[in-house]
Order: sequence, then C-alpha cells, then structure tokens
Amino acid sequence: MTDAFPKPARNVTVPEFEPKTTMEKPMKIYSKAIILVAALALSACSGANRFGPGGAGGIGGADGSVSDPASPAYFQQTIGDRVLFPVDQATLTAEGRDLLILQARWLMANGDYSAIIEGHADEQGTRAYNLALGARRSNAVHEYLISQGVSPARLKTVTFGKERPISICSVESCYSQNRRAVTVVAAGGTS
Repeated sequence: MTDAFPKPARNVTVPEFEPKTTMEKPMKIYSKAIILVAALALSACSGANRFGPGGAGGIGGADGSVSDPASPAYFQQTIGDRVLFPVDQATLTAEGRDLLILQARWLMANGDYSAIIEGHADEQGTRAYNLALGARRSNAVHEYLISQGVSPARLKTVTFGKERPISICSVESCYSQNRRAVTVVAAGGTS
C-alpha cells in the first residue's frame, strides 16, 4: 500500500519566522497613518481664502470675468461684496449704504442672480452674542437692499457670528475686518 501523503525527509529544518520586534509592523502602519493625516490637514488649511472670497459659499470658478459687468466677479471686485460695521453695532455706516446702493443696482440689473447675505462678527464676546450680532448685521443689509428695490424673494440671510473670520489676530485691525456682512451672489434661487 502506498501512502497518499509522502513523509517529509528527515533532517530538514524549516526556518522559523520571527519579527524583529513585536511592534514593528503596527508602528509602521501607525507612522504612515500619522503622516497621511498631517498631510491632509495641512492641505485642507493651506488657503487663507479657502471658503472663497466672501466666506463659505463664496463665488466659485464659474464667476465670469471682472471686465464683464454682468458677472459675479465684477460684482465682487468692482462693486464690492462686503459692508463693515463698527464695534458691537448692526447700524449701517454712510459708506455701507453707498456700497449697498451699488449692490442693489447690480442685483436689479442682473435678475438671474440671487444673493445670500452672510453676517459676521469679530472674536470678542460669546458665541451666542456674536451669532445674534451677525444675524442683525445680515438683516440690516437685507432690509436696505429691499428698500432699494431688490425683491425679497431673491435674498436670504445667514449668520456665522465669529465662526468664520477672514483675519485672525487679537488686534483692532483684524477685528475691524471681521465685523462685516458679505453679499454672496449666485445664479438662480437662494434655496
């Protein structure tokens, strides 16, 4: 009778596998994971204007040319998309009203666009206070644009409070840039 399985030859040694250390493989994976996460974090934060020119929901790549008076790029760069406010106030300044008159004219001449008005605040004060202040600022711009003839159906307001600063430092020059309302125009409705 023949054996179905041959017997191994005698005096054959099989080398044993022993890792250099018990933590070698997990440490390599862990190190690679840390490097990957760090690289992703750095790339996500590398742009100071990462939310677009006006903040989140800013004008994207299909904004047209600055030389085209009917384009969002023209609105943003030639007319101006932001109104600044004094400390702890939501009252429009004379400069703010002048800018909003130009924004209203542009919006009325370009009926295919709607606008989201973002209210922002500086980092001073509580989160709740700054959210309410940002809401009052966006509402002040909203009401002024309506008073200039822009249809309320084309406007929407949102507040970000102190959550989306464009300038980060604890001095007045930074604070003053963050006390703002930004009019972000987009084609179509505001929904």
